[in-house]
Amino acid sequence: MVDVTSQINSVQRKLDKRVVEAGEAVTATVSQVYDTDLDDLWDACTNPERIPRWFLPVSGDLRAGGKYQLEGNAGGTVESCDPPKSFAATWEYGGDVSWIEVRLSAEADGRTRFELDHTAVPNEHWNQFGPGAVGIGWDMMLNGLALHLESGEAADPEAAMAWMTSEEGVRFMTLSNEAWYETDVASGTDADTARTRADATLTAYTAPPES
Repeated sequence: MVDVTSQINSVQRKLDKRVVEAGEAVTATVSQVYDTDLDDLWDACTNPERIPRWFLPVSGDLRAGGKYQLEGNAGGTVESCDPPKSFAATWEYGGDVSWIEVRLSAEADGRTRFELDHTAVPNEHWNQFGPGAVGIGWDMMLNGLALHLESGEAADPEAAMAWMTSEEGVRFMTLSNEAWYETDVASGTDADTARTRADATLTAYTAPPES
């Protein structure tokens, strides 16, 4: 059982602009503090036997310079790795290339902060859907990690898919989408534009599949 409101409120979100080799880009950042130590969180995020318990099955070489592939999702190249503090990789999906960086840091109270940057050059998809298109996915990932760290158990893929269409799952995505709308506006996007993009994103995530 997920405490939807608590989980959504546990995540910090922000948007920044930066220049990369491919041009002017936008970075969506998510951050959450977990009740575990640095080494355990690093293992949860980098151990190929443990990652599928809360995210997706992964194959390939997870060392710097290696190629990885998440089952049914993105793949890419691990560009850097500094255990147990950070790693960075390309995020290649649907013909598009973006970049992720994960940073872990110990908090004074013994807990550990997880922070992820996802940097992309805006394209037609971004202009239509805005940050929620990737943000809702990252929020669900953070929720999966929270559940795993709390219970130690592996996620059931079929149950996870069923949860997304449940009342609780739809509420989670709705609150996540609203949080990303607010983040979009806070970054300087016109409120009407941000609302149009957020509405399109929520429809894409929650519309029933065509029969």
